[in-house]
Amino acid sequence: MMAELQAWANLALRWLHVVAGIAWIGSSFYFMWLDSHLKAPKVARGDGVAGELWSVHSGGFYHQTKFMVAPADMPEELHWFKWEAYTTWMSGFLLLGLIFYVGADLNLIDRTKADLATWQAIGLGLGSLVAGWLVYDGLCRSPVGQNLKLFSAIWFGLLTAAGYGLTRVFSDMGAFMHVGAIIGTVMAANVFMIIIPNQRKVVAQVLAGQAPDPKYGKQAKQRSVHNNYMTLPVLFIMISNHYPMIHAAPLNWLWLAGLGIAGWTIRHFFNLKNAGRFEPQVLAAGALAFVTVAVLNASARPKPPTTDVVPDFATVRAIVDRHCIACHAAHPTHRGVPVAPNGAAFDTDADLAKHAERIYARTVATKSMPQGNETGMTDDERAQLGAWIKAGAKVGG
Repeated sequence: MMAELQAWANLALRWLHVVAGIAWIGSSFYFMWLDSHLKAPKVARGDGVAGELWSVHSGGFYHQTKFMVAPADMPEELHWFKWEAYTTWMSGFLLLGLIFYVGADLNLIDRTKADLATWQAIGLGLGSLVAGWLVYDGLCRSPVGQNLKLFSAIWFGLLTAAGYGLTRVFSDMGAFMHVGAIIGTVMAANVFMIIIPNQRKVVAQVLAGQAPDPKYGKQAKQRSVHNNYMTLPVLFIMISNHYPMIHAAPLNWLWLAGLGIAGWTIRHFFNLKNAGRFEPQVLAAGALAFVTVAVLNASARPKPPTTDVVPDFATVRAIVDRHCIACHAAHPTHRGVPVAPNGAAFDTDADLAKHAERIYARTVATKSMPQGNETGMTDDERAQLGAWIKAGAKVGG
């Protein structure tokens, strides 16, 4: 019953996380686009308007204006773009806790890397989120934060170092998801700690009849731009669990960094394009980064364990029953696994043969299964599975 409840909680939180993330990222993309398309009024208005834009959507016409700092008088109703960010982070944090903290033994701890107690693994994970924000915020407040290129290089280097360090102590997916959680926490904290409070200060100054301090808007804009550039790397991490050739590779932290560069570069291309600068070489650089990762990843990937002897089916069946069947069965017995992952059940001979290629990819080629090698599958066992699959995955006999 508990496993069933966890599965439904996982579904609800993941669904909410994706929906909220779409809303948050969509608003980020829209406002970056809007800022780049605003044009100064043709006739000086004298009311502090820095730019305006006419647009059409869904049969309606819209006239957007942006003030240099703030309007002279605040409207009665003012919409705050904050709950998209808060909901994304809260649902993501709960999902992180449900999968990697409640299920730490299965999904977070890899005892071949570090023999951590559950409380140690959770403490390390939570500590990485707090440390990530403190380091990032300190950089932003330092002189480094005033130089976007220098800041970007240092922050990228720190995130790469975090990826390297976390992959040394956590399961591959646990490490990847914590890098994503560091980025997501920084993005949400930017909204909660800087952007919204600064906007509130400006509103309070206007309502008090004071001239609003432009520094608050500049600080908020700085963090908003950072958030915009971090969206594509964090989105990749959200889907990376589907690609074991990345997250389960020996140099997984390096491939994560390379794909982060690809995401950042592609985002930069579209930001430049929205500002009226068509720079195809920037997009080409992003594509080159992606292709480079793919080529280097393939060349650096170790060869799967092999054997010249094709085992009989009874031997294969015993290996699968020993290492896979607790999760991949019609009625899994592993704690926290209510149904077979991805619907792949191996408890019948026919199903085992049907999923042979997927078994090869995850168990032999990338060694990403069993999760964290919880059952201690040996290279010899992997080689025997591979030989059987390469020989046609024949059952019986």
